[in-house]
Amino acid sequence: MRLRFSTLDVFTTTRFAGNPLAVVLGADGLDSATMQAIAREFNLSETVFVLEPRDSINTARLRIFTPLRELPFAGHPTIGAAILLATQRAPEMLTRNGIVIALEEEIGLVRCDVVRDASRAILARFTAPRLPVRGAWSPEPAPLAKALGLESEEIGFGRHAPSTFSAGVELVFVPIRSRAALNRARPDPAAFAALLGERIGAYLYTSETVEPASAVAARMFANGVGIGEDPATGAAAAAFAGVAHAFEAPEDGEHEFVIEQGYAMGRPSRIILGSRIEAGALVAVTVAGHAVEVQRGDLDL
Repeated sequence: MRLRFSTLDVFTTTRFAGNPLAVVLGADGLDSATMQAIAREFNLSETVFVLEPRDSINTARLRIFTPLRELPFAGHPTIGAAILLATQRAPEMLTRNGIVIALEEEIGLVRCDVVRDASRAILARFTAPRLPVRGAWSPEPAPLAKALGLESEEIGFGRHAPSTFSAGVELVFVPIRSRAALNRARPDPAAFAALLGERIGAYLYTSETVEPASAVAARMFANGVGIGEDPATGAAAAAFAGVAHAFEAPEDGEHEFVIEQGYAMGRPSRIILGSRIEAGALVAVTVAGHAVEVQRGDLDL
């Protein structure tokens, strides 16, 4: 069996930045064990396998794997796969009204609007299939600081305190007082894994950013998925809308801001997070970003 694959850099307009992604096309003949083995071979934060949709009205079905496990949903595979499929199937539509790519994921149907923007870069935007839900656990600063190699007083700013949220996968959200502390964070593997348990990572964030146009700078340290740090995490950004709603209490209306991530890794990434607030409630979340194709090749199985 020979399958085509592409790699893309996601949440960037520049090759060799953003979050790398492998997309394997025509993967219907693969079983789960083979998909997991291929994901380990690519050894990227995620590899996505494109299959025929269960409902022919949709564009494709996706299965998403880290090097160690399958995920029901992830943001950068959704953005990257949508942009790749749009450029392959209907490139002429991208410069007009754009195209809708409907992706069946384990979490449910995710619709992505894909368009070529004014800078000629290709942008995809999806509505999160689930609204953020706050977890029952509110971690204490002291054990978090110890697990992250920081001081307790470096955790928390303004009204922000450690919390857990999920928009499909649960993460621990850790507000960091300064960008200097954010850059200095170095998880202790044993303490970090023991503290997080089954949660797939800790998302550290601060309001001190590198780029003036960014609202938040973030780092995501993964747990139990086969990588150490993720350059850009769309699922965490979707859940972060819940963090912003809980601690910032934004006014009713449409809101949009940029999260910068991956700068400490030399993989600068920019995630556009949108939310809609009605009568004080968070009613919709969108995640958007660019992607660029880096290489194409064949898998001989």
